[in-house]
Amino acid sequence: MRIMNFNKRKVDLKNWGAISAADWKNWEWQAKNRIRTLPKLAGYFGLSSETVQPLKTVAGVYHFSMTPYYLSLINKEDESDPIRRQCFPDIKEVQFTIDGVPDPLEEEACMPVPGLVHRYADRCLAIATNRCVTYCRHCNRKRMWGKNLPTRQKDYLKRMVDYVASSPVIREVIVSGGDPLTLNESLLDWFLGSLRSIRHVDVLRIGSRMPVVMPMRITHDLCRMLRSNRPLWFNTQFNHPRELTMESARACDMLLEAGIPVSNQSVLLKGVNDDYEVMRDLVYGLQRLSVRPYYLFQCDPVAGTDHFRCDILKGMAIIEKLWLNVSGLCLPRYVIDSPGRGGKIPIQPFSLLADRSQAH
Repeated sequence: MRIMNFNKRKVDLKNWGAISAADWKNWEWQAKNRIRTLPKLAGYFGLSSETVQPLKTVAGVYHFSMTPYYLSLINKEDESDPIRRQCFPDIKEVQFTIDGVPDPLEEEACMPVPGLVHRYADRCLAIATNRCVTYCRHCNRKRMWGKNLPTRQKDYLKRMVDYVASSPVIREVIVSGGDPLTLNESLLDWFLGSLRSIRHVDVLRIGSRMPVVMPMRITHDLCRMLRSNRPLWFNTQFNHPRELTMESARACDMLLEAGIPVSNQSVLLKGVNDDYEVMRDLVYGLQRLSVRPYYLFQCDPVAGTDHFRCDILKGMAIIEKLWLNVSGLCLPRYVIDSPGRGGKIPIQPFSLLADRSQAH
């Protein structure tokens, strides 16, 4: 793959003390050195005490965590930077709540056992953990961030395995979270292997943002483990073309070389990617990565995310212009995820654009 086509930037390691380039490329160093406190956040961004004060209210409700790698993508001089908006705590999360609810998809009502969401007949979703290395401010499971993890995590996962084993209608299991790649690797291997050994389970899927926020986590050892649990698909979430770096390209390439298809599920976010040119560059970049642009989600009405939601008509205008101008291989499906067992509702473009001469 032509890695050189992706975003190159010079990382100033001096921001992180006396470290080497090898440290920077080590996922364990990245995880250990995340910014998770307001003093460290203020120090990194050079924030005044007046700026930090309201963030205490936000952090008291929704905590935060950012990897050094993902922070390095941010233009620190730009408060509206699209990468910053996705991970930086914002007072709007607690001040600006019009119609958001904690569980807009009504997942809790569809849990036959703790953490196992069975909304569709032939597949289910396992919330393997509530931990992430970088917490996305638009997350549709913000309600779970502050919950305590089970003290006996293997028992927690085994109850899911037992439920799937007793439900022959389930042919596909999506392992999500939080981010399942934060789990101990041997535990994740056991969980995937236990699910794969169930006769009626045909396919596994993993949902992880690691290629975006900490691509160093995609190692040869991890890829070998995932390969041993095929057929397995990998879904990630790139939301902006600046996230398509040499490091993330390498991570996706490693997964693909292990025989694991990679798809992308973007979320339409105000001030991040609610723009035709941004979305065009994103889907073009994903195609160069050999990553399938799978879904473009309308941002769910989650409490604390009102400031991210765009008007559906704007989303339709963007997707229609994409239909008119880009290859079919680059087109994601624009959908709304409905509550309970309603499923994903496709939002089809129509003739919003009177002047179709914009196509080229």
